Parts: sequence; structure tokens; C-alpha cells
Amino acid sequence: MATTLNSDFAAVRRNKVYEDVARQIERLILKKLRPGDKLPSERELADLLSVSRSSIRDAIRSLELRGMVEPRQGAGTIVCEISSNNVANPLANALKRKEEHISELLDFRKILEPPLASRAATHASPDEIAEMEEILKRQEEKLRAGESAIAEDSEFHYTIALASGNSVVLKVLDILMDLLRDTRERTLQVEGRPQKSLAGHRRILAAIKRHDAEGARSSMRRHIEDVEEMVLHRI
Repeated sequence: MATTLNSDFAAVRRNKVYEDVARQIERLILKKLRPGDKLPSERELADLLSVSRSSIRDAIRSLELRGMVEPRQGAGTIVCEISSNNVANPLANALKRKEEHISELLDFRKILEPPLASRAATHASPDEIAEMEEILKRQEEKLRAGESAIAEDSEFHYTIALASGNSVVLKVLDILMDLLRDTRERTLQVEGRPQKSLAGHRRILAAIKRHDAEGARSSMRRHIEDVEEMVLHRI
């Protein structure tokens, strides 16, 4: 599959990588695929486009919000029938209005993510903890190099949700991160904000490694409150 698709993709620039990835996948869907066809796997797409799997995930989520694809448990990502209902997808409309709802969205993060961190502290496997450590290592390396680490920022929160052992919340978290994406990109460029985010992530991970459910919960809440304070002062 990867060999036959090589000619359909081009290398992607680093600025807003997921948007370029989404455009290329959209072209593939419109030109070559039909409703019911399956997209290549995340790993195949990441290799074809020379980007991270988190960028592929973000691109697929944006296409899902537009009603173009549908991830199915055990079946992969399936191309949808494009219709007026897809275009009028309420989640897509919500993306356009996200500036009006940032306060509510951040408040929802405080409701959703601290319990996820608490569950991760009691459910996370050694491999999942090692993955979180690797993500924070990449985040730190990017910050030292003066690069954006928004992909690692999102991936860390997504991995905690996975480690919580509750797959139902993953789609909710996906949508939430998409709705806040532009705001997070802007605030992560504010001086001191990326370092503060990394420090918050380290506190959360330290509690998870100790299997300290309450410590993970409070550290996640503190982290989101720090984000909230900065974001709401810059809207």
C-alpha cells in the first residue's frame, strides 16, 4: 500500500504540520478513494509524509470533524459519504465559534482531565509511563532548540487519557484539543509559557510514577489553571 501511494504525497513543512497533512489526505480521498474505503494506517501515513504519528492523528481528527472520515474500532479509519449533513456538522461549526467558548472549554478540561490523571496514576503500565517520559524528553529538547512543542504537549495529555483505561473519553479529549488548538498555539509562543507547561507536565508525571492518584489529580488541575490564567488574559 505504502509503495503505491508514494506519488500521492509530498514532504510536509513543519509549520502547522497537521493542516498540510489533512490537505494531502483530503486530496487522496477526493481523487482516489470512495466511501467505505480504508485509509492507510497512522504508521504508514507517518512514514509516507515524514511526520510524527501525532501529526497524523491531529490531521485525521480534523477530517473527522468535517465529516470526511470515521475511525472505527478494529477497522481503522474509513472514508465517509460526503453530504450536506457532513458540511453542516455541528462540531465543525463549533470550531468556527471556539473563541466564544474558550472559558467554558477550559472549565470542561478542569472537569475532565484531573480524574483522568488520577486514574492514570493507578492504571498506567510501565510502558505507558515510559512513553510519557519519552514525550517530555522530546518536549524539553524542542524547547531547548527554540522549536514549538505543541505536538508533544497534546500527545502527553492524550497518553494520560489512554493510560486512564477509559477509551470512551478519548474522542471527547480529541474534540476538546481541536477546539482549543489555535489558542494553545498562540499561548505556547508566549515567553515563559512553554517552560511552565513542561514543569506542569513533570509534576503530573511524577505523581503518576508514584501511583499517587490524588497528587496526579491536583497537579493536573493546577496545570490547567495555570493555562487558564494565561489564556483568558490574552483573549
